[in-house]
Amino acid sequence: MTFNPAKWPRKLRSQEWFGGTGKDAIYHRGWMKNQGYPDDLFDGRPVIGICNTWSDLTPCNGHLRELADKVKNGVWEAGGFPVEFPVFSPSESALRPTAMMFRNLCAMDVEEALRGKPIDGVVLMAGCDKTTPALLMGAASVDLPAIVVSGGPMLNGHFRGERVGSGTHIRKFNEAVKAGEMTQDEFVEAEASMSRSAGGCNTMGTASTMASMAEALGMALSGNAAIPAVDSRRRMMSQLTGRRIVQMVKDNLKPSDIMTKDAFENAIRTNGAIGGSTNAVVHLQALAGRCEVPLSLEDWDRCGKDVPTIVNLLPSGKWLMEEFFYAGGLPVVIKRLGEMGMLHKDALTVSGGSIWDEVKDVQNWNDDVIVPTEKALRKSGGIAVLRGNLAPNGAILKPSAASPDLMVHRGRAVVFEDIDDYKAQVDLEDLDIDETCVMVLKNCGPKGYPGMAEVGDMALPSKLLKAGVRDMVRISDARMSGTAYGTVVLHVAPEAAAGGPLAIVQNGDMVELDVPSRRLHLDISDDELAARLAQWTPPVSRPAGGYAQLYHDKVNRADEGADFDFLVGRRGNDVARESH
Repeated sequence: MTFNPAKWPRKLRSQEWFGGTGKDAIYHRGWMKNQGYPDDLFDGRPVIGICNTWSDLTPCNGHLRELADKVKNGVWEAGGFPVEFPVFSPSESALRPTAMMFRNLCAMDVEEALRGKPIDGVVLMAGCDKTTPALLMGAASVDLPAIVVSGGPMLNGHFRGERVGSGTHIRKFNEAVKAGEMTQDEFVEAEASMSRSAGGCNTMGTASTMASMAEALGMALSGNAAIPAVDSRRRMMSQLTGRRIVQMVKDNLKPSDIMTKDAFENAIRTNGAIGGSTNAVVHLQALAGRCEVPLSLEDWDRCGKDVPTIVNLLPSGKWLMEEFFYAGGLPVVIKRLGEMGMLHKDALTVSGGSIWDEVKDVQNWNDDVIVPTEKALRKSGGIAVLRGNLAPNGAILKPSAASPDLMVHRGRAVVFEDIDDYKAQVDLEDLDIDETCVMVLKNCGPKGYPGMAEVGDMALPSKLLKAGVRDMVRISDARMSGTAYGTVVLHVAPEAAAGGPLAIVQNGDMVELDVPSRRLHLDISDDELAARLAQWTPPVSRPAGGYAQLYHDKVNRADEGADFDFLVGRRGNDVARESH
């Protein structure tokens, strides 16, 4: 396509590097030309960054190199100049101590790369759980035109006639082994059926949830979230996205234009309707902070409390992402929210039109996957935000994955001081615990277990699993995987390591959970609570140097998104000139 810079409404940012005949421009162009780029690519056409989290060590994103090539095709077709670059890729399945510890590092990488390089707009190539929020966070702080391409979910797993969902069935099979209902050899045999194609989790885990959040926020083309990774339509979506970003640069359509308060409220309601991951809370809180949009846990409760869960997918339901796509995917869910009066229909999307215009004509092709509202899995889904003397700054619970009979419960606390204490005690035959107890895990929040690992869905003691117990109330300052399930209270804030009330819970204390009343209460007097807190001392161990110490010292609370305090806000894309 012949490019005519005279038809563009303004001088592009990349021309600060490539425009003119001065020494600096010649320096920048000259080095780029060692890759074989011809002169006319530097004539003022938009330079489109392709920000790629591909990595052999991030299996969910292992196919993003192929998708990036399709994005490039689209950029070329629309008259742009595509340039691909890597950023840190936090792998959910392989990175220790937890990928969440490195979400902020990835976001920093994205932000500085976008600001410091000759880029006019960017396509964000994401897939694994933390890559989607990290890329959006970095792009929001720079505020250049940006659009998301998700890697998509892997195909369904199958084992001995049973549909196998990523993560969810690992937990199910592990519990079956501990209960004596499945052999270890059978568990190993099932491994081959769990991840049989490229892509992210095929359940409504955090990867698929965050892809859905990107679409609901308006930051991805309609239909992006659910297309299987290996479906040809995923490649087509990538190419169309490459075309679209060029027009977004021409229109100067930026994240700040799209990710408004209305957009976040749409995403919160969408999360309730899909039975999305609890991790969406901490990620959207952090993203809102970057967008300078005021968003609180109260907004999650207000917007999500009355949203019915209508997507019948594991871990809340029975189907997987493949069936969700065939049923019509996220556009059907967003349309249903609009029909129920639960959607800000005028919210702008990367398409340049409203979110309602994108979905108003779609159809549901399977009402057992996307169920009628009157048959909702939960009449009131969303995220329940709990408060009380045990969680002054809030805690959360996912009702669609919890046991209805445990939503109001009072039980004796069985306390684990940290994850190592839990692992040492949980399967001891003499552990004083029964199904009425409340399992309490401390020191696993953002500071206490740097990164706030996904250990909140504590596996139940073997002796109780063997007795047929499958759920108990569990409380912690940790997170849990979006593929997990159970009556699990998470993200208790302030966390134990920061001196929150969770730190002073003792074995034998009575704990009350009342989800309908949004209450989480430690049944001791105010005087006793104050006395215990006065005697509390911080944990002795803390990171000694490196990124772990930066994380420990600068991370904010879970209810604030666990971002670094110095990264909150929008810093823009201006960069100082240099001279060579």
